[in-house]
Formats: sequence, C-alpha cells, structure tokens
Amino acid sequence: MKTTGLLFGSFNPVHVGHLMIANYFIEFTPVESLWLVVSPQNPLKKSSGLLPGPERLEMVRLALQDDPRFLACDIEFQLPEPSYTVNTLTHLTAEYSDKEFVLIMGTDNLATLSKWKDYQVLLQKYRIFVYPRAGYPAGKGAQHPNISLHEAPLMEISSSFIRESIAQGKDMRFFLPHRVYEYILKKGLYRRRSR
Repeated sequence: MKTTGLLFGSFNPVHVGHLMIANYFIEFTPVESLWLVVSPQNPLKKSSGLLPGPERLEMVRLALQDDPRFLACDIEFQLPEPSYTVNTLTHLTAEYSDKEFVLIMGTDNLATLSKWKDYQVLLQKYRIFVYPRAGYPAGKGAQHPNISLHEAPLMEISSSFIRESIAQGKDMRFFLPHRVYEYILKKGLYRRRSR
C-alpha cells in the first residue's frame, strides 16, 4: 500500500512553511505522496478572516502544481460540515483501499487531540507523524505507539502574520510560493477594506 500523508489546514493562505514541512515528510519519512487537505472550517477555530474555500484551494493548487508527489485535496468540501478529521479519514480509507493514510500534524494540534471528535479512533486506526511547533512541547500524548515525533525544521511562519502583513501593504513575496503571491495581488486578497 502506498503511504500517503495528509496535512490538514485552512491554508489561509498556503505559505512556504507549509511546503517545507510537506517536503520534509516526503524526503525523510516513508511518506510517498502527500495531500494538503483544505478544510472548510476548523470546528476548534474562529472563522473570522477565512477566505472562501475555492480561493484557498486554488492557492494550494498553484503552490503544488509542479510536483506530482503533492496534491491539493478538496474532499472536505464534499462532506457534511463541520469537517471532522475522523470522518474525512474514514471516507478516504473506504475510497482508496490501496493507500495507507498517515495523519501529519504539529505539536500544537497534538496538544488538543483529546478534544477532537472520536480521537481514540484516530489513534487506534492511523499512524500520526508529528512535527515541532514553537511553544508546544510534545508531552505525554507523544507516547502512544501510533504517534511518532519527527525532527522537521521548526517553522514560525504563520498565515495570520502573512495576512496581517499584506493588509498593512508589506511585501511578502518570499513568504509565499511565487504563483500564490501573484494570485493574492491580482485578486486583492487580505487587503483591508475601507469603511
């Protein structure tokens, strides 16, 4: 079975930090292909400032289009909301019997995993690869046999920092894939709206 990593997120917008993490798991772990799963709305996060799904999905497609090892996945837009990871994985596992899906998350998500819907099912049925996030030690959650810690580079770039910087008129070209930055500028995304 082909080992396929799933990196979930709002990708609002997708940035070089996301791509570096994805690249790390392809090159340094058994993951053979990696899907960036664009989520309509994280049930544990506020939706303020969240761009419509089709725009975020298009940015991920633009970021990944030159590398066949990566895929922009829109499956959660086809499932009932709110989007729960366990439901998405159950659906994908049934649809792609030739793949072993591995969940990829940061230590920030690992810290809240016990709040996720049916998190025990995730731990029982799937391997979880965890990368470091500043300010979030792995803790006791990392001791589960299906959880493995990986020394991916520590990324402190955040989508919220990029959004705020663009709103202030800052040049963020090196924080984003070239095509994504062009798309944001062309569409005027994340600019402050005058009242």
